[in-house]
Amino acid sequence: MLDIAFIRENADLMKQVVEAKHVDLSIDELLSVDESRKAVLSSVESMRAARNEISGKMKNIQELSAEEKEALITEGKTIKEQLSTKEEELKALEEQYRTLMLSVPNVYSEDTPVGHTEDDNVIARTVGDKPAFDFEPKEHWELGKTLGVIDTETSATVSGSRFGYLMGDIVRMQFGIIQMAFEFLGDTEALQKLADEKGINVDVTEFTPVIPPVMMRPEVMDRMGRLHPMDERYQTTLDGLMLVGSAEHTLGPIHMDQVFDESELPVRYVGYSTAFRREAGSYGKDMKGIFRMHQFDKIEIETFTTKDKGFAEQDFIVAIQEHLVQKLGLPYQVVLKCTYDQGTPDVRAYDIETWMPGQGKYRETHTSDYMTDFQARRLNTQYRTAEGEKEFVHMNDATVFAIGRILIAIMENYQQADGTIRVPDVLVPYVGKEIIG
Repeated sequence: MLDIAFIRENADLMKQVVEAKHVDLSIDELLSVDESRKAVLSSVESMRAARNEISGKMKNIQELSAEEKEALITEGKTIKEQLSTKEEELKALEEQYRTLMLSVPNVYSEDTPVGHTEDDNVIARTVGDKPAFDFEPKEHWELGKTLGVIDTETSATVSGSRFGYLMGDIVRMQFGIIQMAFEFLGDTEALQKLADEKGINVDVTEFTPVIPPVMMRPEVMDRMGRLHPMDERYQTTLDGLMLVGSAEHTLGPIHMDQVFDESELPVRYVGYSTAFRREAGSYGKDMKGIFRMHQFDKIEIETFTTKDKGFAEQDFIVAIQEHLVQKLGLPYQVVLKCTYDQGTPDVRAYDIETWMPGQGKYRETHTSDYMTDFQARRLNTQYRTAEGEKEFVHMNDATVFAIGRILIAIMENYQQADGTIRVPDVLVPYVGKEIIG
């Protein structure tokens, strides 16, 4: 959520942002409702003051004449009726105002390209050489079925489409990836070395490992700005809880309604959880294998910084993402997302797309979103500066690994002519072998 004062002072800019982000919202309507809300609120406050004044006089009603008593009682009834009407009007305006405010997108950074489709995203850099095969590379689902490490046929009878069983060495590889990532993100010396190599000025701390809840209250998910689109969310009917679509959904609110001291920042978390998405609107897409699932596992980063460190923090996070993909020896490209493709809360957003030789194209495996104080304002997560002033923290979230998708990339890039899969060197100690199959 943006500050309404900022919106009032930058109405033309916000109209530009709404158009660039393709949001169905009228800034003029919002400002009109805001003016009406302020006017009615002023009337309500005046009436409440008058009511309180009459209440004070009523305490000494024995000292008043009969005529004064009757006039006071009549005036009190009139104000009560008028106040009730105005309060109902204010309630309706407040609801309309809140709905409109929650629809306002965040501004976008100067380097974010303005676009109208995903094709307007900009490739920032391409890293790594695509593997050269002397055979026709297979897709991961073919490899997984032949090797007996991916079973979507049995899961279809047990759970339905877009579910799967991972088996054997692929499971060992999954936990190797998790362990590798958590070890690196807890190594402050390695993190400092990476920041120095990239020339990124951040205060390096370890990322605290977290296994967060996978269910949350809808009102908290709404404060995170992640409740909608509702048709993407799974929810429990009896308890009214939402299943998370990413670990960051419950990592973000971990400090809601709290105030840090500036000296305590940055605070960094790395969370691992199962996530759930209905994949509404994706009928017929990626139906084979484990690329687009209703249930999947992710490692996510969530960080809280001061307002002057937000962009550098995102640069640091993207450097971490790239470093880990490079450790796996996978070719990839970094994509700066355009206004059409970035999320409503985002100021700047990157994707990492990893090469999938079986599919013959790069596919999204990572995202990195910088929200400035947009989420923090809704979550009421603040920090107190050295001068004693309160500011909202700035928040970043990002994918460390979407496990299923990175497994796909490994399987397809490391496949061999006989259908076996080489294990990336960095994962051999965790898997316990060099070849799967």
